[in-house]
Amino acid sequence: MTSIILRPYSSSDAPALSVIYAHYVKNSVVTFDLDAPDANQIERKFSAIAQMGHPLVIAEIGDEVVGFAYATYYRERPAYRFTCENAIYLSPDHLGKGFGSRLLGELLKKSKQFGFKQMVAIITLGTANSIALHKKHGFEILGEFPDLGFKFDSWHGIIHMQKKLNPDLK
Repeated sequence: MTSIILRPYSSSDAPALSVIYAHYVKNSVVTFDLDAPDANQIERKFSAIAQMGHPLVIAEIGDEVVGFAYATYYRERPAYRFTCENAIYLSPDHLGKGFGSRLLGELLKKSKQFGFKQMVAIITLGTANSIALHKKHGFEILGEFPDLGFKFDSWHGIIHMQKKLNPDLK
């Protein structure tokens, strides 16, 4: 098996991350973004996440960035400050190798250490691999919301999944 390294984000990662994310914007309904952000936009977004201290993990093989995962506030309103939402993206050349599971496992660990009480995953309906990955890591399905996003001339729904990280947090 290919050896993958999980490490913190660096601003020099932004070009590779923008290429990975652009693939999903242009070719899938995994994200409801319609326009792919450029490297500068990615750098600004991820630097802001890193400055907040939120978990942000980069997957690397050799010198190649092959994926990323992050967790940030589920919503911006202050009462949601103990709940995070995750995002995980892998280079299409590295799907099905267990790297997504490694990224999610590390993200869960770092999110718990950060002090989040629970993590939410918002997943496009029909993306069975993502749903299975989250179930494998203990996420439960909370509900489905049909026809929320319109992309590629079609309506797409989402599923909400949740995992408790620090259930005793008061």
